Amino acid sequence: MDVRRLDLLRELAERGSVTATAEATCRTPSAVSQQLKVLEREAGMPLTERSGRGLVLTRAGQALARSATDVAIALERADALWDEFRNDPSGEVTLLTFPTIGAALLPSVMADLAQVAGLDVHCTDLDPELAEFPDLASDFDIVLAHTMPGALPWGGRGLKVVPLLTEPLDIGLPAGHRLAGRSHVTPADLVGETWLGVPPGFPFERLLHAVEQQSGQRVNVGQRFSDMRIIEAFIEAGLGIAFVPRVTSGVVPSGVALKPLRGLPAARQIVALMRPDVAERLAVRTVLDVLVACAARLEQEHAA
Repeated sequence: MDVRRLDLLRELAERGSVTATAEATCRTPSAVSQQLKVLEREAGMPLTERSGRGLVLTRAGQALARSATDVAIALERADALWDEFRNDPSGEVTLLTFPTIGAALLPSVMADLAQVAGLDVHCTDLDPELAEFPDLASDFDIVLAHTMPGALPWGGRGLKVVPLLTEPLDIGLPAGHRLAGRSHVTPADLVGETWLGVPPGFPFERLLHAVEQQSGQRVNVGQRFSDMRIIEAFIEAGLGIAFVPRVTSGVVPSGVALKPLRGLPAARQIVALMRPDVAERLAVRTVLDVLVACAARLEQEHAA
């Protein structure tokens, strides 16, 4: 079977439609359909079937798509081995980050990678909802993602997940707040406070529910924002309290006091997501090694 046609089947399995596969591979939908028909003839059985207006994979197609991933991993591993023999991690690597970790981590990462000849790293930022992170790994070599501790929401997607750091989430209080002089606060201390929350469905929302359960009192959310700079400005103005990331927030305004929360796990996990074949490339592994090292330094600098 032709490796390129196998890769098309894999793209269809991951992207869910012929149109999306065509866009991702710079082909027309009819060209994709024709190549899939050729692959079906080579396989000797149907690999796709109609579902409404689109195509879905048959059980045989799903099995072959998984095999296509194994083939892609083997090919990338062979290329990486040859690059190691030549001591040549050159090439292009695309990296997607969400804004806060990008500002805190990527400048030092790019400074370190500037010493690697021939390695061209293209970074961009986006702040998608959590469920979109796995899909973006089909379009970028490395995707920096975040989630709350526990089961990863992208489990079962076949992605390689590399932990970078665990970031504590402190309670941001106005500098003149009654609790600002404490070394730490507990959920019971926060009963009756007005909170600045995040849009429904964002990861930090789970922590507000946990505070409610721990304190036994309903949390009053006054305003909701996705931008931490706005949240910090509202805290400084005395308009509420909020969870504030300890490592990636940058310089916190002088009118905001950060206090660790005791009695409730309050942290988020920041990881790198990659397709397993992409993760084999020497250029990608080189970038990943630097990401891990710089994240460890960043975590150490902000250790409580």
